[in-house]
Amino acid sequence: MLEREAAVQVKGSRMPARWTPSSARQLYDLPFNDLLFKAHTAHRTHFNPNQVQLSKLLNIKTGGCPEDCGYCSQSAHHASGVKASKLMEPQAVIEEARKAKEGGATRYCLGAAWRSPKPRDEAAIVAMVKGVKSLGLETCITLGMLSQEQAQTFADAGLDYYNHNIDTSERFYPEVATTRTFDERLETLAHVREAGIKVCSGGILGLGETVDDRIDMLVTLANLPTPPESVPINMLIPMPGSRLEKASPPDPIAFVRIIALARLMMPLSHVRLTAGRTAMSDEMQALCFFAGANSIFIGDTLLTAANPGDDRDASLLNRLGLIPETLEQAE
Repeated sequence: MLEREAAVQVKGSRMPARWTPSSARQLYDLPFNDLLFKAHTAHRTHFNPNQVQLSKLLNIKTGGCPEDCGYCSQSAHHASGVKASKLMEPQAVIEEARKAKEGGATRYCLGAAWRSPKPRDEAAIVAMVKGVKSLGLETCITLGMLSQEQAQTFADAGLDYYNHNIDTSERFYPEVATTRTFDERLETLAHVREAGIKVCSGGILGLGETVDDRIDMLVTLANLPTPPESVPINMLIPMPGSRLEKASPPDPIAFVRIIALARLMMPLSHVRLTAGRTAMSDEMQALCFFAGANSIFIGDTLLTAANPGDDRDASLLNRLGLIPETLEQAE
């Protein structure tokens, strides 16, 4: 029997804990084959193991972000060469979403390089959300921190998901960003959840964190009052000009272990294999799918970073016998 803790502090109240760092570590440290067997069994219990949810991400406002996240090429603190752009027009975004749907995406995600959205931009974002939903796609946006009022505005527009990654453990977070706190990340997630929007939140491996930091990140997510419906696990893409441009990549087996652990700790969530897939072998991605990853971003670009592209993804999924999840199944 895995160790359980009696309670954990969540938003000032005592909530029953589902996981402790030690109970999660017990799973992580299992022999690799045993860990993957457990994770795949859990995955097969709750999902079709041969289906993958396909999302597409569009950068609707590039660069100039005042945050100092060490991994990001869009931070104004980094000499990355990324130029700041204005917010895209809603109609141009909707047209890109139409193309994404034709390419097999069931969820369309919009990202803006902001600390938080300004009131003057909210109407345009609302128009984008409504327009994308009118195409029959799920909608997701990531705009930085949200107030409760902003979260409600986007909920009223029909937004399905809000992405706000916690990146890493609370202990290691100050090494990643200093212009905002870990608690502020959790506060935005609470606002999103209270507004009735589904939560998309995960982290990044390869920031210089320890294995315990990776596990603690998953413990934080799994112990939220309701775990995120979508959990993106990123492998750092060292971006030129960023503070972490010379970071070493995580060990592939250790990365697969975290995918498996995420599946076991949050069995009902979609676990998304996100950034860094261009540096992963087909075999590594196949292990991630077996371990419980069942969502990817399609296309050749993720914000300002490279993504494998439709041809390579179609080839890999075909070779593995994996098929796209339909919108009805995603719901």
